[in-house]
Amino acid sequence: MTIKNIKETLLQNLINIPGWRTNRKIVVIESDDWGSVRMPSHEVYLKCLKAGYRVDKNPYERYDALESETDLRLLFDLLQSYTDYLGNNPIITANCVVANPDFDKIRDSDFKEYHYELVTETFKKYPEHAKSFELWKTGNDNRIFRMQFHGREHLNVSLFMRDLQQGVKHTHFGFNNFMPGCINLGDTNIGNIYVEATKSSSPQDNIEKLKIILEGLDIFEILLGYKSESYIPTNYYWNYDNNSFVKQKGVIIFQGVARMKETIPIGRKKYRYHYFGEVNEDNQIYLIRNCSFEPSFFETKDVVKDCLSSIKSAFFFDKPAVISSHRLNYIGFIDRNNRDRTLILLDELIGAILKKWPDVEFMSSDMLGNYIIESKLQNEIL
Repeated sequence: MTIKNIKETLLQNLINIPGWRTNRKIVVIESDDWGSVRMPSHEVYLKCLKAGYRVDKNPYERYDALESETDLRLLFDLLQSYTDYLGNNPIITANCVVANPDFDKIRDSDFKEYHYELVTETFKKYPEHAKSFELWKTGNDNRIFRMQFHGREHLNVSLFMRDLQQGVKHTHFGFNNFMPGCINLGDTNIGNIYVEATKSSSPQDNIEKLKIILEGLDIFEILLGYKSESYIPTNYYWNYDNNSFVKQKGVIIFQGVARMKETIPIGRKKYRYHYFGEVNEDNQIYLIRNCSFEPSFFETKDVVKDCLSSIKSAFFFDKPAVISSHRLNYIGFIDRNNRDRTLILLDELIGAILKKWPDVEFMSSDMLGNYIIESKLQNEIL
């Protein structure tokens, strides 16, 4: 075992040591970014490369796109082919946005005003996506695709509009190709900073971002027909002063990682650490992602083996296994091989989980969060 592997194992164990415990073997798959626009088409992808934008070096720019009907149907078919011992299918917690920038209206305002469109309208503008929103609801009804809130849009509105107004070249290149910003020309490291939707640059900017989040939660309820009890801030950036405000909209569970990024004035950040089942002063609880299944990020790694190892560690410490698995892994609209490869590996992973732990239970994030809350209340009564 290499030094790097030893460090990774130690870190994995440290994440699983503190916090709430259960002897039930629970598996949750959390998947972010559903509904957000990213790379609009393979043609635009090639156009970016020709212009010198190294979108081939960033998995999000290379593979991620609005989910097509085929993307969703193939994923749903796989999930419905398995059940746990209680009869539950594996379920994806699909953390979604409910809107995207309305590029035409922003341009018509001469970049002076920001406008958005509902995700239902965005789906209609893409060539293989007309029924994707209905598939969202079908997956939700069938308990295989549980929609939860990720943001109004996956876009830092103030930063996006500032750079459009200032004529920043790569921002306008992305805008002209119906992308939410773009990476810098020739950049292969930083990525697209415009998707950091909750990262604020000042107290006033945070107020504006909070308004966007609260409006997004209202739109989520209108579109999906229920409140989102859990929330995962985009790119793990969050201002903790906003906890009580999202709770008023029904958020009682935070999804995330052990080390979240807290935005503080002048655009700086600090880290805030959390553990499984932690309760904050507003009585909201934290779930921690302690496993990873991200084939599009790690094309040369044995992602199934690594994920199974992380699940084993979680169960050893009596923790649920919460798997991070972003949308881009399941998207074939830009590159069909990306989606097909992931589905083969997901099939292998789920089969191995059920074989190795026959008493496993599949849950969504809100189900797990509510189970933790109920168990804590029961222990208080006892």
